[in-house]
Amino acid sequence: MRIGLRILVLASALLPMAAQAMTVETFLAKAKALQAKGPFALASSDLALLRDEVKDAGAAYRAQIEADRLAGKKPRACPPPVGQAKIDSKVVMAEFEALPPAKRKVSVQSAFYAMMDRRFPCK
Repeated sequence: MRIGLRILVLASALLPMAAQAMTVETFLAKAKALQAKGPFALASSDLALLRDEVKDAGAAYRAQIEADRLAGKKPRACPPPVGQAKIDSKVVMAEFEALPPAKRKVSVQSAFYAMMDRRFPCK
């Protein structure tokens, strides 16, 4: 039994830790560092990291709206169909930079949800 417990402890130590949600503060710091690199930013892994962070937030947002719709709940917002929202990186950056420094400790997902809720209220 002791050997089994040791193996379990060792295996759990080797498993990757669960990813923590990126804060807006971290997102903006990485984005500004990329901007400072100019065209060399295209070779940075942080570019894909930031893009995926926003893409994942968007997918989760849409999934929540769809789940609410299927459950018969009122949706939190009514965004246009995928691809028609006209939200690009400049819009996201402007929204995140508009947050006061004290509010930049929220997750990118929370800030993205708030942005979408403001931009696309149900009529």
